[in-house]
Amino acid sequence: MSESDPVPGGRPGEVERATALSGELSGQGVHGVVLAYVDTAGIARVKTVPTAKLAAAAAWGVGMSPVFDTFLAHDAIVATDVLGSPDGDLRLYPDLDRLTVLAAQPGWAWAPVDRITQEGEPHPACGRTVLRRTVTRAAERHGIAFRAAVEIEWAVGRGDADGDAFVPAVSGPAYGATRQIELSDCAADLLAALAAQGVEVDQLHPEYAAGQFEISVGALDPVAAADRSVLVRQTIRAVARRHGLRVSFAPAVLGQGVGNGGHLHLSAWREGRNLHAGGPGRYGMTADAESFVAGVLDHLPALTALTAPSPASRLRLRPSQWAGVFTAWGRETREAALRVVTGTAGERERASNLEVKPVDLAANPYLALTSVIAAGLDGLASSASLPEEITGDPARYDAAEAAARGVRRLPESLAESVEAFGADDVLRAALGPVLADAVTAVRRGEIDAVDGLDDDGVAAAYRWTY
Repeated sequence: MSESDPVPGGRPGEVERATALSGELSGQGVHGVVLAYVDTAGIARVKTVPTAKLAAAAAWGVGMSPVFDTFLAHDAIVATDVLGSPDGDLRLYPDLDRLTVLAAQPGWAWAPVDRITQEGEPHPACGRTVLRRTVTRAAERHGIAFRAAVEIEWAVGRGDADGDAFVPAVSGPAYGATRQIELSDCAADLLAALAAQGVEVDQLHPEYAAGQFEISVGALDPVAAADRSVLVRQTIRAVARRHGLRVSFAPAVLGQGVGNGGHLHLSAWREGRNLHAGGPGRYGMTADAESFVAGVLDHLPALTALTAPSPASRLRLRPSQWAGVFTAWGRETREAALRVVTGTAGERERASNLEVKPVDLAANPYLALTSVIAAGLDGLASSASLPEEITGDPARYDAAEAAARGVRRLPESLAESVEAFGADDVLRAALGPVLADAVTAVRRGEIDAVDGLDDDGVAAAYRWTY
């Protein structure tokens, strides 16, 4: 077990700390703690403990079956050679550093967990542990740290709509003041709840699709950024429910139109310097930053098995909808899969980053960040060369020009993504054999689950799942 791995029985002082926190939480009227992780299918799964049992959870964990690593989004179970049986148990250990009192769920606190075997070893399919190890290795081998953030888009529906139908809760136009006004009270409560939970919000605004909003939050180290993504979605859902509304983070709420994205923003840093700014390369990138971007670009087809993992993801990944469906990069180019964000002159040393666009919120954020970082580090290690950038919409290129520029359409089906992932030794190694096999099995299970459905049927099947 490495120094970066969680220690069963509590890290030094963790049990004492949990005991003290339990008293503090009780004094704040908190009765229970949500212990949360995200499974292979991208679903946030939870167990809860009474506040008085927090110290026991920190000491010995809370039991949960490893079978959840092979759950599909709709709770059917697939099997691999290692996972998917009714046998065995894991322990969920709360990260007390991330413990948060939930402002929109009075009486509750929340904490992400690491999953540990009963023998005290990290569970090989724990995405949070895999991401932590990837970040640690980047620091040890390349002297690089990362800052990351996940954009969150969601559709707000009326809570009184019939059945599973989606009826937008607002009627105003995209980015319009009317839409903001119509949802003003709910949005204000959301900002207040996130502020109370210590979440730094950069922007909150109406988006393009019917009933759609987007929130951008401050960057953190990748593990904390993934934790924050889960927490923010929990908060959005809770606030909306208190206002009689229903929210969907699904990649596609309807069979046609613009879907919900979950774009990743990532920057690499060495000795306190942002490698995406102040360098001699294009738009201020250093040579290492260019190679990192080139690595992500090279692995994009396989990455989509992790960043756009649902059958509904393909309803979002359509050309000319700013979803980034071509293997291309450009500065502030919203149709390219990789958008180099330089920020405004005067803040570039802080703000410059890489945006990965073919990502949605069906993705497990820990696995998405792990795979993107691993892809970029592969490019950095090989000093990969970044090709010519594109401007405008790559969909305008004919076949010959696209081939000359190295611009390819990303996989148009989940099956193609799974095939690319199976052939990508770098990404599979980053996840490890157990988790890589679970990803493949779950994706194939999702493909089988929607066999015969048209676009509207696929959208309806996942509309309220994520």
